[in-house]
Amino acid sequence: MINTGINQEKTALILVALGAFLIPFMGSSLNIALPSIGDELTGSLILLGWLPTVFVLANAAFLLPFGKLADIHGRKRIFTYGVVIYTTASLLAALSPTIQFLILGSFLQGLGCALIFATGTALLSSVYPADHRGAAFGFFITAVYVGLFLGPLLGGFLVQNLGWRSIFFFNVPLGLILLTLIFWRLKGEWTGAPGVEFDLLGSAIYIPSLTALLYGFTDLGNSIGQMIFIAGVVGFIIFLWRERVFPDPILRLEDLLKRVSASSALALLFINISTTAMWILLSLYFQDLLGLEPQITALIVSVEPLMVALLSLAVGRLSDQRENRIFTVSGMFVTTTGLLILSTLNLTTPLQITILGLVLVGVGIALFSPPTTNTFMGSMKQANYGMASATLSTMIYAGQTLSLGILLFIISGFMGNVQVTPANYHLFLSSLNVAFLIFASFSGVGVVISLFMSKKPD
Repeated sequence: MINTGINQEKTALILVALGAFLIPFMGSSLNIALPSIGDELTGSLILLGWLPTVFVLANAAFLLPFGKLADIHGRKRIFTYGVVIYTTASLLAALSPTIQFLILGSFLQGLGCALIFATGTALLSSVYPADHRGAAFGFFITAVYVGLFLGPLLGGFLVQNLGWRSIFFFNVPLGLILLTLIFWRLKGEWTGAPGVEFDLLGSAIYIPSLTALLYGFTDLGNSIGQMIFIAGVVGFIIFLWRERVFPDPILRLEDLLKRVSASSALALLFINISTTAMWILLSLYFQDLLGLEPQITALIVSVEPLMVALLSLAVGRLSDQRENRIFTVSGMFVTTTGLLILSTLNLTTPLQITILGLVLVGVGIALFSPPTTNTFMGSMKQANYGMASATLSTMIYAGQTLSLGILLFIISGFMGNVQVTPANYHLFLSSLNVAFLIFASFSGVGVVISLFMSKKPD
């Protein structure tokens, strides 16, 4: 059943936008809350590190299978399951008596997020006509970056005044609002391939393989990490072979390898590689080298997501009327320029220069993201919107994970496994400068890749 009335469009947009807000808000708030969690639950640094790790890995690993399930059983149904799991997991996490229980809650949150993100853009593509999707995707991306913008600020306020459990409790009423809207206002269902066989074996190969590949890449500095990474690569090759021979795969390679699909997917991967680690580098730069307070640092760094949030809706609307390639190429170029500016930072760099770099990166992402999402989804058949939505999100998470892995490799190469102190400021600055140059190179390659996108989505 397909229902594309105006009320359905608005309801779907509100639902997907709220879901898109919750996930980055939770991720960025969790980083702020880690010290408080460690103090109350007496968690070691390793256990604390597993909290954001299991959240991200669960999210990334389950996206593709859930996207295919959405095409088979209904995109609204899978989205609803995601909200239920995420809301329940948030409540359990808020009531956690031990750090181990909280890690389980964080994993279940990531699982719920995977269900939500696997179907978000698929729902919008199902409900909105092709000539109005750019605006919808622009609103969706605005919600993501509002979550990133408010996460450190609102999350920091909640943790400081109400304790770390409050950031988990905060998700519960929003989840209930989402469920109310789904059952009250969003009528009908959207499927693409009802009745086809789900590739259970392919999913069983894919989930641990992608997890090992992403996790192993972040720990390539030691032999265990290298072994995990190699196991992930071997498993992923086996998965790709399986998808070529299975009649209804969870990943249709022939669709993904089309010029438009491949170029837009690679560009999404590259822009996330280029920009994700920026937050960590600048946080250390501002607090350790310049001696700024955490709240001041959060305000400065939040300039980038604020620019994306302010501009994405307008860019999305314009992309419905003009050639998408104009926005994607210029967005990657502006992002590259901002990263090159940030690669020049030193102890005497005026703050205005850093803010200029952040503004340019934010403007570039805003120009790039809505039309690229529109191009990628438009290149896919309607029957595969769930798979396409999940693939898009997987590219984003893979890019984020690879970005952090590259950063760890660069920093360990320059400094080793030590804290940032005045004695090694020069080494940290060298690693920062090289890292931003490498990320700018990825973004520059993204400019070339963006040239191969079509003028308008199919």
